[in-house]
Amino acid sequence: MSEPGAFFEQDGDRFIPSVLTRGPWRPEHQHGGPPSALMARAIEAEADSLHLVRFTIDFVRPVPIAPLTLRVEQQRDGRRARNYVVELRSDDHAVVARATALVLRPEPAASDVAITRERLEPPPAQSEPFVFPFFRSSIGYHTAIESRVARGRVGSGKAALWMRQRVPLVAGEVPSPAQRILVMADSGSGVGAVLDPVSFAPFINADLSVSLHRLPEGEWMGLEAVTTIEPHGVGLTRTRLYDLHGPIGEGLQSLVAGRMTVS
Repeated sequence: MSEPGAFFEQDGDRFIPSVLTRGPWRPEHQHGGPPSALMARAIEAEADSLHLVRFTIDFVRPVPIAPLTLRVEQQRDGRRARNYVVELRSDDHAVVARATALVLRPEPAASDVAITRERLEPPPAQSEPFVFPFFRSSIGYHTAIESRVARGRVGSGKAALWMRQRVPLVAGEVPSPAQRILVMADSGSGVGAVLDPVSFAPFINADLSVSLHRLPEGEWMGLEAVTTIEPHGVGLTRTRLYDLHGPIGEGLQSLVAGRMTVS
């Protein structure tokens, strides 16, 4: 049986997730990346030509691999700035995720100061292929993404990966730059994971906040992530976000650590 061709299929106002949205911890739950990008897509549809510069999502409960609907509400309408709230709901109308966003209208800057961008090296073509090892299913988010290690070692608490989508977010569409980075940004906690190789304790993020100073160009997204975890089981992942030309923004994730029971 061949894999699906996208993360989601659209059916009217409903979005049907494929198995490619599957996350690492339970087979019926999605990875945080595809639903985050789907919510950003809904905001972009309302925001005209304004750029998404801040996106914060709270995962109210695990996002199911089941039909979903979205509701977008504009909170502020300015000439250069707008705020939005978007809710992601399951078929029983329960809110599974809620996000707030700031969009800005880009205009030429008054300053003539040259911008120096430090690139993430080495580039994807010179980086080693990588597949996230902690997914329990043979097909899921990890097979819908191509990953390459640029720096460090995943599982050490500090690493950098290049990542790109193998499939569209929504069938028949080309994902926008903001959608591309949000498909990836939730993976920061996986890139910067601190894994116990014996008891295999997962670090699950309860939220994701992404701030962008420019939209990415191209398919490859770079994530340079560092995780701090405390003895009481609460942690933080800081992720610097890149495209091939240099930094584009940063991501933050609040983590809760737990022990995975093997069934």
